Amino acid sequence: MEPLTWTGTLGQFLDPVLYVLVALFLVAVLAQIVLSVATGGARVVTNPDGTLSTAGGPYDLAATATRWTGTALLALLVIYLIGGVLGGPGLGGIIGGMSQQLIPVWIALVVTFVVSIQFKRRLGLYGKLFDSTVGMIGFALVMFWVFAGVMAGVFDWISPHDSLSQVSGMKNKVPGTPLRGAEEGEYGWYLLGGDNLARDVFSRLFKGAWVVVQIAPLATLFAFMVGITLGLPAGYYGGRLDIVLSFLANLILAFPVILLFYLLVTPEIVATGIPNYMATVLFIFPLIFVAVLLNSRYYTQPSFRTPLLIGVLGVLGWIYLSLISTNGAIVSTATYAIPGLPNAVDLFNIDAGILVVFVSVVFVNAPTVFRIVRSLALDIKTRDYVAAAQTRGEGPWYIMLWEILPNARGPLIVDFCLRIGYTTILLGTLGFFGLGLESESPDWGTTINAGRRLLSVYPHAAIAPALALLTLVLGLNLLADGLREESLKD
Repeated sequence: MEPLTWTGTLGQFLDPVLYVLVALFLVAVLAQIVLSVATGGARVVTNPDGTLSTAGGPYDLAATATRWTGTALLALLVIYLIGGVLGGPGLGGIIGGMSQQLIPVWIALVVTFVVSIQFKRRLGLYGKLFDSTVGMIGFALVMFWVFAGVMAGVFDWISPHDSLSQVSGMKNKVPGTPLRGAEEGEYGWYLLGGDNLARDVFSRLFKGAWVVVQIAPLATLFAFMVGITLGLPAGYYGGRLDIVLSFLANLILAFPVILLFYLLVTPEIVATGIPNYMATVLFIFPLIFVAVLLNSRYYTQPSFRTPLLIGVLGVLGWIYLSLISTNGAIVSTATYAIPGLPNAVDLFNIDAGILVVFVSVVFVNAPTVFRIVRSLALDIKTRDYVAAAQTRGEGPWYIMLWEILPNARGPLIVDFCLRIGYTTILLGTLGFFGLGLESESPDWGTTINAGRRLLSVYPHAAIAPALALLTLVLGLNLLADGLREESLKD
């Protein structure tokens, strides 16, 4: 087999059009920037009916050119992807091969967008997201990596090769290199080349997405559970409780984040069992949150509340014990062990390295969430609807969880999206320094670190995961901007 080019046969016809469109787009963007500085942007006039409109001029022409050339570039990209899906590597080259491998992701994205847009008026803030172009772009980038991670890590539908398999003669090979001695039924190329251990970069890229999808959202969610459970009473009650909790949060935040991570994931600290003790404390906050939430809501209906709490807390308690138990023990050191759930009933047998990283992320993010929730509670508790709930005789926890928290959801949802991005960067940083996760892990930080040593000669092994990290974090930031924009309209 011949090596693949980036765009294959399709590129012979479309590449010249692409180059022209890119040049026109850059010229239009540059002209718009220059005219914006020189003329102050678009000139707005008031129409006789009281509406506003632009008066035209050079700036508007440049803005129109930017919009149309950008749309044409996007349409051309779609043609490349569709050609790749239909023709594979033979027609679309490397881009075509990747597009064909990602068919399940494209289908999931299309279905998600079609259904969401169809029912967006019934979906609250999520539905309003599809009224924002920036929000939709961010949502598409985020869901691409979520779907790709799940389909690569759970179903193995995307990766053409095993992420740990080494193939003789494929060390540091450039993208599109054909596989030597490929057997019948075996995928014939390393689409994004081979790394320094002759492993497929494309397969490791999407297996690494699964690591991020597992850890970043869940760790952020647990951090929010801790921050909300402690931040609401601190802001609502104030006084000594607020002083003590704020002091503890500030104490944690005073440490440099990287140094704190380094201390928590070093083998010497792990051997003492400290991360396991931290997991035991931090992971119980979701149980406390759910228990107080349901009890405050159904406090006046004990016949319904009691069985509901028993059922819900029984399931959550089982999940909690499964999370903190590893190989039948909650804590296992060289001198003693604290027994946990037996392996037969343990729902999750989490790798010790992932558990340490998970706990570290929760511990570092929780104080910041606490401060945000506390400040929101201090502000919202002065509103009239809170005073009305107090007049009705509602309890403090009912007011905190059913009056204050719902009205703080806008800033919290935006911060949640941003914080997943921060967590993704932290995971990449830990992997880059070789902390927490195994050295063979396909996570993006570890992969970037392995590829950086030959960056000047074989850049593909480091650039691919770096671009993946960049696009995911960019998507999360755009998604947060879209949510913020729509939440301000309420």
